[in-house]
Parts: sequence; C-alpha cells; structure tokens
Amino acid sequence: MLKAYSQAVGNASRGLAVVATALLIAAMLVVCQMIMQRYIFRQATIWQTDFVVFSATAAMFLGAPYVLLKGGHVGIDVVEMVVGDRVRYVLRIIGSLLGLLFCFVMLIATWIQFHDAWAGNWKHASVWAPPLWVPLSALPVSFAMLCLQYVAQILTLLTAPTAPAATGYGAAQAGSAPEAGLPPQEIIQ
Repeated sequence: MLKAYSQAVGNASRGLAVVATALLIAAMLVVCQMIMQRYIFRQATIWQTDFVVFSATAAMFLGAPYVLLKGGHVGIDVVEMVVGDRVRYVLRIIGSLLGLLFCFVMLIATWIQFHDAWAGNWKHASVWAPPLWVPLSALPVSFAMLCLQYVAQILTLLTAPTAPAATGYGAAQAGSAPEAGLPPQEIIQ
C-alpha cells in the first residue's frame, strides 16, 4: 500500500516537473519574442512580461514536489555529519514533519487567495489584465503535492525497518542491499 501511494505521488510529482519545464521553456521563448518585437520591430509589448513572470513563478512552485522527491533541496548537513545514525534519523523525521506543517499552512493560505481571486474575478493591474486565478492556481496545487510528497517521505522513513541503524543518507528496505546507501526518496521510486 505504501509503495503504491509513494509511486502515485512520485509520478504526480514527475508530471508536475514536466509542466514546470514546459512553463520555463515557454517563458524563454516569450522573452526571445519580446526582445525581437521590442528592439527589432519597434513594437510595444503588452502581455509578455506578465506571462514570463507568471509562468516562471508557477514553474518554480510546480517543480518543488519533484525537487523534494529527488532530495535536491538545499540543506545544511553539517549537523547530520557529526551526529549518530539514530539522531540523524530523528532529525530527518522532525525536518519532514516541520516541512509538512509549513506546506499545509501554505496550502490553506494559497487556497484562500486562489478562491478569492476566482470568486472576486480579480484581474492583474496591467494592460493585458489576465484573471489572477490562473497564475494563482499553481500555488495550492504545488503545496498540495508537497504535502503529499512529505507524507510519502515520512511514511517511508517510519516504515523502513533498518532506518535508525542504517548508514549513509537513508535506510534500505528489507532485502534490498543494492539500495542501502540511497536516500528514502530514491527507494520509493
């Protein structure tokens, strides 16, 4: 059951990473188009700046669950290097629980903002004036996926039988010696 949940959440995180990549590529192409339109053709740009800001911001948030899945977040591991395996294990659980709490609070806050923008038909204060619910929709989606990814990470940490005694980055599942030094995120993939 845990493996199926972790696999589903991991696949959803990978899907959002693909969307984030597409948004970044779209933002780059629009920047190139904006430069050509403005400096070569001497025409005004109306929607390009807003699109680039919104799509790059959405890409950053939508890509966050994949970063958590891969363990690519920025961390300071000086403390982890000097403590024992049991303390390292407890620190990972505490850190994951705090991350989950933060993401849950942000999920609630961003959902309220998204709903207000949707219900109030908020528009961006620019000439283009796109509805704000569109760019804001990336926030609750990304924080919801981050919550699900943290739950998968916590469950993996708690159910790995050799977690407190394992060496290296994480614990391996029983009978999976080739995975012994991998972080928990890599085990569930």
